[in-house]
Amino acid sequence: MDIVLDIETLSTRPDAVVLTIGAVKFDVNADDIDTNSGFYTRVDVNEQIEMGRHVSDDTVKWWSTQPKDVWDEALSEDNRDSVKDALMGLNKFLVCGGNIWVQGPVFDIATLENLYRQINMPPPWHYWNIRDSRTLFGVHGDPREKNHQHAHNAMIDCYIQGRAIQRVFKDNSIKPFKYNSSNLKYANNL
Repeated sequence: MDIVLDIETLSTRPDAVVLTIGAVKFDVNADDIDTNSGFYTRVDVNEQIEMGRHVSDDTVKWWSTQPKDVWDEALSEDNRDSVKDALMGLNKFLVCGGNIWVQGPVFDIATLENLYRQINMPPPWHYWNIRDSRTLFGVHGDPREKNHQHAHNAMIDCYIQGRAIQRVFKDNSIKPFKYNSSNLKYANNL
C-alpha cells in the first residue's frame, strides 16, 4: 500500500511549527480509499515554539482568512500530542507502507525530516520512496475539485489527494514502479 502524507504548518520554512499531520494508506490501482485507513495527529504548538521552530506572521495572517471550522481544527489548543508522540504515531502508521506521496516533497517531507532530526529520531522513509503528486498532476492533469470546503485539513486533503492519484493512474493506464535494491544497483551502473 502507498501512503499520502500531508501537514499543516505555521510557516513555509523547513523548521516550521507543524500544526497537524495526516496520512492515509491506499492502493494506486484501486477505485476507492478505506476511510478507516488514516492517521491524524495535532502536534503541540507550544512545545515546538520552545524548541525554536518558526512561526511566520504572514502564515498566521493567512490562517485567519480560512473558515472558522478549518482554523479551529488546525489551531485550537485541545487534544495536541507531544512532538515525540506524534512522530512515533506516524512511524507506527508507516510500517509496511510503500511509496509516500506528498504535494511537493520539498515542503512536507523536508519539514518533517527537520522535525525528526531536531528530536534525534531518524525519518521512517527512504528518499527513493518519496513521490510527488504535484508533478503527477502537472503532467497528467489535476482531477481534484478546487477550493473544496475542507481544504487545509491534513486528513481530508490526504483522502482527496489519494483519490486524485488513483484517478490519474487509472485514466492514464499508469503502472506503479517499485524501487528496490536490485534496480537501484542497475541504475548506478548506467
